[in-house]
Amino acid sequence: MLNFSYRNPVKVIFGSGSCAQITKEVPSGSRVLITYGGGSIKRNGTFDEVKAALSNHEVFEFGGIEPNPSVETLLQALNVIKQEQINYILAVGGGSVIDGSKFLAAIALEENDPIEVLRTRGRSIRRALPLGVVVTLAATGSETNSAAVVTELSTHTKTGFFSPHIYPQFAVMDPTKTLTLPTRQVSNGVVDAFVHVMEQYLTYPVNGKIQDRFAEGILLTLIEDGPKALSEPDNIEVRANLMWAASQALNGLIGAGVPQDWATHMLGHELTALHGIDHAQTLAIVLPAMMEDQRVTKREKLLQYAERVWQIQDGSDDKRIDSAIELTRAFFEQLGVPTHLSAYGVGPEHIDALVAQLEAHGMVKLGERQAVTPDVSRRIYEACL
Repeated sequence: MLNFSYRNPVKVIFGSGSCAQITKEVPSGSRVLITYGGGSIKRNGTFDEVKAALSNHEVFEFGGIEPNPSVETLLQALNVIKQEQINYILAVGGGSVIDGSKFLAAIALEENDPIEVLRTRGRSIRRALPLGVVVTLAATGSETNSAAVVTELSTHTKTGFFSPHIYPQFAVMDPTKTLTLPTRQVSNGVVDAFVHVMEQYLTYPVNGKIQDRFAEGILLTLIEDGPKALSEPDNIEVRANLMWAASQALNGLIGAGVPQDWATHMLGHELTALHGIDHAQTLAIVLPAMMEDQRVTKREKLLQYAERVWQIQDGSDDKRIDSAIELTRAFFEQLGVPTHLSAYGVGPEHIDALVAQLEAHGMVKLGERQAVTPDVSRRIYEACL
């Protein structure tokens, strides 16, 4: 096992009706900005619950944060923070709203160019506004980690950044809030969580037994309950397990002391930036091709994954790896998430631009061994067609 330092300061408040607990978590007298996305929280009653819990606070709101939140939109929210002297942010939504709110928290007290946060990938962050979260979508796990991704529309650039200053102070996780989600968002959430685990699990063995077993348990839960969320849309126990699985997938625990990959995410980001494909859809496209392309360097963990997750024990090593990759692809397709670029209108003529974007963003040595060069990325994109 590799050396590591692990800390997670986020207070999780889990369960039905937990929005009422916000009253105790946001300091009295705070000037609170509620951030949200397209407005579904107003239609399903979540916004009213949150406002009721903040009845003794001064409350302001900023909606319209997009999937793949844009810097341009977030800078509009920054104006509200400055004008209204906001001193607390409450993000109500999924990963995009949370990530965008983390960016706002990071730049609200900055005197320098806000883009510096992205250029330094968070290293320039010295302080941030306090942030709380109400989760309405089980997917990214952003509610319990110190990372975020935002998009600069002007340059088609998706950039991740990290800082201990942007951990949410608390995360309200009420699985009933996910019951009204469109099927596409539910499916995307399962895929997103699944690939988050794979980025930390499918590398090379370092005898991290606890991390591996935890990761496998999350994968098995997603495989078991992901399809049930579609066939049993009112099953609150299924939604609760998916919500907790998504959080555990990226709260830092299973990635502590083990090598991590993240090449699938980097290739996926360019598909979103250039073609507007949902983040989770890009992961479903890239991961099977990545597994196939990197099957030699990932051989030991692929065989472990085949046996422990998919219970594949018969046949040669190569046959078992083939089956594991096929079952992974079939799982995504079962969830209604296509796994080939052709399904999204992306063809061979688009590959050059995708690789050029990777190069422009410095993504030229990706993966746990830094072996995914632009030539390898091109090969993987072509395999995704």
